[in-house]
Amino acid sequence: MTDWIKTTIESLGYVGIALLMFLENLFPPIPSELIMPLAGYTANIPGAKLNVFGVFFAGLLGSVLGAIIWYYPGKLFGEIRLQAWADRYGKWLGISSKDIIKSKHWFDKQGKKAVLMGRLVPGIRTLISVPAGICDMSLPSFIFYTTVGSACWVGLLTYSGYVLGSQYELVDKYLAPVSKIVLGGILLVFLALVLQRKRKPRRR
Repeated sequence: MTDWIKTTIESLGYVGIALLMFLENLFPPIPSELIMPLAGYTANIPGAKLNVFGVFFAGLLGSVLGAIIWYYPGKLFGEIRLQAWADRYGKWLGISSKDIIKSKHWFDKQGKKAVLMGRLVPGIRTLISVPAGICDMSLPSFIFYTTVGSACWVGLLTYSGYVLGSQYELVDKYLAPVSKIVLGGILLVFLALVLQRKRKPRRR
């Protein structure tokens, strides 16, 4: 996959970066943790045709457009239909109904902040658009929070690749286990809050 990403960036430049990040939002198995660090590294090569700011904005554009694609199924079809669809066809995209339920719980807890924060959380980041659509979050608000959250994520990855240079693959290597720990911590906090709420009525 690394060779394909590298070839796309070298052949299409900014358009290729935007396209890859757009596809990364549609197909979670395509890792942004590899796309943007590689693009950032490419911008730091002497004589490169790309610059780091252009790389950042191209990645941000692709990420936001990809997020919008997931917003509309939630708005048009609703949670139950999407879960049934995910169980039937989601394997081709690497998602399941459990992923949709998890993102919905995250959105119910955090509200609008979930769209911003969710863009930084693995396992949630791609599908956080779905509950936003299901809950009829306004499109302008969705785009705003998505852009802010995506800018933080894309900026971090781009800068990491730019600084690390030829060692850009270390971003994906070290970020992957850290991401799993962060996701596990978030799930534990969520479960603790749910249990706490259930105990309050009993005390009364």
